[in-house]
Amino acid sequence: MSTAMAPDLTSKQQQILEYLRENAATKTYFKSRLIGQELGMTAKEVGSNITALQNSEYDVEIEKWGYSSSTTWKVDL
Repeated sequence: MSTAMAPDLTSKQQQILEYLRENAATKTYFKSRLIGQELGMTAKEVGSNITALQNSEYDVEIEKWGYSSSTTWKVDL
């Protein structure tokens, strides 16, 4: 899929996707808690919305990686 925002995403999912696109070039692992702090969401909101991105065809590959103190996601562009 192109790097343009998909119209079927919610605003929170679009925010998370854009955040991951901007930061995945220099970072591989992301905690839901820290993404939430950056975007003004709870870790639970991030987790539920990132799952929708994980199961879709976008230019980022998202894999649930760990659960220590917050779910960790491995992200590759």
